Amino acid sequence: MNRHALGITLTIIGLVACISTASAVDNKGYAPVTQTPETITVYINGMDKQGGKLLLQTDEIQWFEGEAADEAFVMEEPDSGLDKAPDGYYIVNDDETLKTLEVDPHAAVIMQIYDRTGSLVNASTEWNQAISLDKFEAVYHADGLVTVSDYPYHLTIKNGKVTRIVQQFIP
Repeated sequence: MNRHALGITLTIIGLVACISTASAVDNKGYAPVTQTPETITVYINGMDKQGGKLLLQTDEIQWFEGEAADEAFVMEEPDSGLDKAPDGYYIVNDDETLKTLEVDPHAAVIMQIYDRTGSLVNASTEWNQAISLDKFEAVYHADGLVTVSDYPYHLTIKNGKVTRIVQQFIP
């Protein structure tokens, strides 16, 4: 019985070590996404093809970083007892109305973290990794170790279509 308990304990310690290693992020390669008048930030709540077109169901949010995050946090959370955003970013989502957006078939997709191999040991952040739109669709629908729908995305919209999708990393 003691050997069984020891085995369980060692397994748990091993899993915690793997998760800690996978969660460790080197922020040296991080740079905030440049916002332009064509850029919106959203959660992607759904993705499907209709009539040969890829459609995203999006919930637009406000994304703040640095001092802007601190200011928004203090304004939105005055009773928190904190004087700045705890993690260096802050999200405001006052309107959860979904909007459907068509994706240009040649849209660029830039990812920070996703399940590349199915192994927790390999679940690491790789800043600004370009992937194909088909790969993004597959990753979005996969039941992997990383749920990419939990992350915000910065979308560039031109001529009514999404032409660029950039995943926003959240520490």
